[in-house]
Amino acid sequence: MEQYGKILLIAMPAFLLLVLFEKWYGWKKGKDTVRNFDMISSLTSGVTNVTKDVLGIAFSLITYTWLLQHVAVTSIKATWLVYAVAFIVLDFAGYVVHLINHKYNFFWNAHIIHHSSEEFNLACALRQSVSVFVKLFIILLLPAAVLGVPAEVIAVVAPLHLFAQFWYHTQHIGNMGFLEKIIVTPSHHRVHHAINKEYLDKNLGQIFIVWDKLFGTFQQELKEVPPVYGITRPAQTWNPIKINFQHLLLLIKDALRAKNFTDKLRIWFMPTGWRPADVEAKYPVQKIDNVYNFTKYSTPETKPMLVWCWVQMIMLLLFVSYLFGNIGFIGSPAFFMYGAFIFLFVYALTELMDGSHYTVLWECLKCITGIAVIFFFNGWFGVQQYWYGINYILLEYFVVSFFVTVWLHSSNKKPAALTQPA
Repeated sequence: MEQYGKILLIAMPAFLLLVLFEKWYGWKKGKDTVRNFDMISSLTSGVTNVTKDVLGIAFSLITYTWLLQHVAVTSIKATWLVYAVAFIVLDFAGYVVHLINHKYNFFWNAHIIHHSSEEFNLACALRQSVSVFVKLFIILLLPAAVLGVPAEVIAVVAPLHLFAQFWYHTQHIGNMGFLEKIIVTPSHHRVHHAINKEYLDKNLGQIFIVWDKLFGTFQQELKEVPPVYGITRPAQTWNPIKINFQHLLLLIKDALRAKNFTDKLRIWFMPTGWRPADVEAKYPVQKIDNVYNFTKYSTPETKPMLVWCWVQMIMLLLFVSYLFGNIGFIGSPAFFMYGAFIFLFVYALTELMDGSHYTVLWECLKCITGIAVIFFFNGWFGVQQYWYGINYILLEYFVVSFFVTVWLHSSNKKPAALTQPA
């Protein structure tokens, strides 16, 4: 956990700078693909995901080390060739998991957050799931375990493989020539994120596009079919925690409402989007039928609101950075309490962006939690080791945060969703 946290201390500011650079570049070129609240929503989603990962709030049915000990037929050293083979095996396993996530109702919940943005940009790459608590992915590394690929190789290659999927989430890079035949490019991934019927569930590769070409899931980006992004059942919220569980909650409701017992069971493993006929007729949900004629989700972005949301975003990143840099010092179970505070922070901020009726309640809970930590634990998780005065600054922040949020929420009595043509 500590090592991953230190890696993220370098990766997070790098990703943020690239996201902001894309925003600036698009504005300068007259093709801004980054909406402000959508970007902040994506950033908060990334924060929740990495916080969950650093705290290890998930477990595997088996570990790669166990698999290695029981199925390896040989033992090999960690040479450059081994790293290359591990990368390829990992990429194939990623393709299979990605395919499963797209094809079956239950597994789609683990991936829906990544597709929930109605834009396509670097920021949306940060939309990663927090709803997966049992990791089955390790089973798909069986070929690597059989070959005896050392566990430390997987530990190095896995984060590199993940970070290498960031760059191609952009509309500013066109056709890349011969590379289009080998690796996943922005053009390929624009297809993947599109909800046009020609593009649905295509280009599932993560680094190499060859898997899609081998298994029939490849689709070229067509000039006559401009990609339209998002999900066919729009999230209609900036709150990444809500988005993470929307599909699962719908499945639970549909299973309970279905009259046929067989439908109650099979709904989980039917193709993504399937609902029992009786439930769909009685409880319809919003779905995009014409991708060229729908309204994107949007909420009022007044200057005070936008400035304050960025202030909150900066504070959130500072809180997260302190956690990642001091997780060993903070220790267990305190770092789980810290993680819960991060999730509460994200929930309060995105509820404000949504214009939710419960905004003040969530902000109140956030601020009371922060103040309580400082008073009952004699400081913010040991921050006094650097400078005790930080605690007073944090107390002032929580008080100001509450009152500014109340003011902004009360002064934005507009509909929660404004229409914007796709």
